[in-house]
Amino acid sequence: MTVTIVGAQLGDEGKGGIVDLFGESADIVVRYQGGDNAGHTVVHDDTEYKLSLVPSGVVRGKTGVLGNGCVVNPRTLFDELDAVRDRGLEPDVRVARRAHVIFPYHRALDNIEEDAKSESNQKVGTTGRGIGPTYEDKAARRGIRIGDLTEPDVLRERLEYVVPQKRRVVEDVFGVSVDEAAFDVDALFEEYSGYGERLETEEMLVEGGEFLAARLDEGANVVFEGAQGTMIDIDHGNYPYVTSSNPTAGGAATGTGLGPAVVGDGHVVGIVKAYLSRVGSGPMPTELAGVVGDTPGYDGDGDAVEEELAEFIREEGGEYGTVTGRPRRVGWLDMPILRHAARASGFTGLAVNHIDTLAGLDELKVGHSYTLDGETRYSVPATTERWAQCEPNYRTFDGWPDVDWDEVAREGYDALPENARTYLAYLSDELDTPIYAVGVGPAREQSLVLEHPFE
Repeated sequence: MTVTIVGAQLGDEGKGGIVDLFGESADIVVRYQGGDNAGHTVVHDDTEYKLSLVPSGVVRGKTGVLGNGCVVNPRTLFDELDAVRDRGLEPDVRVARRAHVIFPYHRALDNIEEDAKSESNQKVGTTGRGIGPTYEDKAARRGIRIGDLTEPDVLRERLEYVVPQKRRVVEDVFGVSVDEAAFDVDALFEEYSGYGERLETEEMLVEGGEFLAARLDEGANVVFEGAQGTMIDIDHGNYPYVTSSNPTAGGAATGTGLGPAVVGDGHVVGIVKAYLSRVGSGPMPTELAGVVGDTPGYDGDGDAVEEELAEFIREEGGEYGTVTGRPRRVGWLDMPILRHAARASGFTGLAVNHIDTLAGLDELKVGHSYTLDGETRYSVPATTERWAQCEPNYRTFDGWPDVDWDEVAREGYDALPENARTYLAYLSDELDTPIYAVGVGPAREQSLVLEHPFE
């Protein structure tokens, strides 16, 4: 049995907590795309674990796999594994030989390119972790894969081919000086061949698709853990303000080496935040106020009421990037985004987080549809420019009080405030998808489970 966890919005929906919730019955948790630009937070025994690369399930003793669709920074990988071990855990993590490697020159180029884009108002808002340049090399067939780290002759040959190219791009195209440490072939060869030895010594390397297929044949339960969200999917998101991989459910097939029927035969759970948030630039029709440097055209002088609402939600929801620490843009729930996500991934169920965050507001709004060129639209336009022209049409909902959310979690769904249940019913009806779980706090025990996909 498989369960695929997909972010239904712009990332930061609380996927790590739902992976932790449903992963209790899983044997394996697989990351199928992205790299250490993800930010998944898991709370276990009152201890918070912030992971950017290691699959969330390791906190619960599950086998974690980084699939071939991932890009892997070995420094981050081993730093996170060592940090988890320092807390008394023994993580079992495997890495697909076909996954691509993030090198220091990728990170250098990421930041240089982002700086250059900012000069022409085309800044994307990347995390600067080298994700995009690594996928770029993968597509251009000059990438270096995890399996290459264990082949010294192959590794050196490929570094000697690609590093001089990257140096010329930095110096001749962008006209800046290189960080010599990031472009030193000998130093990179020594460091990264060392990572290859450690991966082999710790028996972490696998043929991803074969490993997972064999475990499924043995009856294992597998969670496919997506990073980021639907609207920053490189194919289905608001291009170019996107990541460089496919967080949607289709990415679970290409990023693991298992067929689409394997993914489609299981559950696909869309993770929804009860409002909307994002990090980085690009349109956000239901945004409240803005964030200087990210919100297009925002200079910090916004509507006072919206500013107050945005600050309330940001503080109550802890809306600061797990990886970057920078404030997230926040706004009302956007139904056209969710309709688009449900179609793209084929959700069989929803998990809705942060119901507690909105408690105490007298009134809430939901962007039910858009108006574009005088016509009503119920989904997201294909181009970013057209999306930026959309005006949201709101539906208003009565708010709900702040209650003892631990007590609600113990008593179940019917203990939710009536207006919160009305809000959730609207969401489920609009997407024609049942709600599997509702999050009323960060801990696993603060999730109400209406249907468990592994049970």
